[in-house]
Amino acid sequence: MFTIEHEFDATVVTLVDDGGAPLREDVIVTAFEDCVTVEQLDPRTDRVQKITLSLAQLYELGAAMDLPEGVYALSGKPK
Repeated sequence: MFTIEHEFDATVVTLVDDGGAPLREDVIVTAFEDCVTVEQLDPRTDRVQKITLSLAQLYELGAAMDLPEGVYALSGKPK
């Protein structure tokens, strides 16, 4: 299950793990104009872990999902 919220400066997608046990903490993806953040609570430390991806990194991550193992360089810019 997931939710989508449009805020003033970002779109926030929350991914809820409603599958079988063991369940993981919600993942919050926030898309800004120039970057995307991914956050998840680490229950071992009770701290939120956060990473920030540039739009180019997000574009490459999306492309990587459909490619076999290897080293790649994409020619072209994210749209």
